[in-house]
Amino acid sequence: MAGQVLEGDDDTAISDINVVPLTDVMLVLLIVFLITIPVVVHRIPVTLPKVSYEPTVTKPENVSLSVRNGPGGTCEVYWQLDKVTQKDLLDRAVKKLEDQIKAVGGVQNINEDNMPEAHIRGDINTQYKCIGATILTMQEAGFQRVGFISQPGAGPVPRQ
Repeated sequence: MAGQVLEGDDDTAISDINVVPLTDVMLVLLIVFLITIPVVVHRIPVTLPKVSYEPTVTKPENVSLSVRNGPGGTCEVYWQLDKVTQKDLLDRAVKKLEDQIKAVGGVQNINEDNMPEAHIRGDINTQYKCIGATILTMQEAGFQRVGFISQPGAGPVPRQ
C-alpha cells in the first residue's frame, strides 16, 4: 500500500480510508443480488388439498380393538373392553363374521356396505409386532377392511 505525504510544513501521513475497494465489492454484490432475486422470487403455483377431519362413523357391526404393550415385551389386545388372547381374538372374529353372514341372509347378500370392519387403536409406543399380529389375525379371520383410529394433530382443524 502506498501512503501519501502532504507537501508542506509537516510531514504527516494522511489517515483517510481508501473506499475504492469497498465500492468495488459493493458493486459486485449489487450485481449478484440483481441476478439472483428474479430466480428466488419465481413461484410455481401449487394447489394444496383441503383437509378436514371427519369423525369415524362406527357401525354396530364394526369391531373396535385396542392394542398396547404388555409387561415383559408381550402384547395386550382388547376387544371393546375385554382383554383377549390371539386365539380368542381369532375365534371371536370368525364368530362375528359368521353372525353377520347369518344376519344378512347368506354369503350372497354380503357387500361392502354391510361387511364389518376392524378398527385398531394403538398409541405411538406400541410395538409394531403387536399391531402387525392383530392385523394378521383379523385378516386370517376374514376381515377385508382393517383400519386404524388415530387422533388428529394439534392445532386448528381446517374446514371445507
